[in-house]
Amino acid sequence: MGRKKGVLFSDEGAPDDFDPDNPYKDPVAMLEMREHLVREKWIDIEKAKILREKVKWCYRVEGVNHLQKCRHLVQQYLDATRGIGWGKDHRPQSLHGPKVEAEVEAE
Repeated sequence: MGRKKGVLFSDEGAPDDFDPDNPYKDPVAMLEMREHLVREKWIDIEKAKILREKVKWCYRVEGVNHLQKCRHLVQQYLDATRGIGWGKDHRPQSLHGPKVEAEVEAE
């Protein structure tokens, strides 16, 4: 049983009164924005952990055929881990890994 898509809880969104041009104008909004960013970062990290467990399970089940059968899961895991983690926000995009064809087409 998972969370329904499209459901937005009151404390999930970014604060409305946060001003990115002058973040110190409202200290409460700045702290709420920081909490929002940390929460979103943790969600991305946990999604990557779930995908990693799926890849492990697929490798164990498929055995020698894991290269063909688990390729889609590995690609999802690599996409999920690209650019997440602590301290990677200010690195150039080129250091996050090579672009995937879908990302190149979207640009």
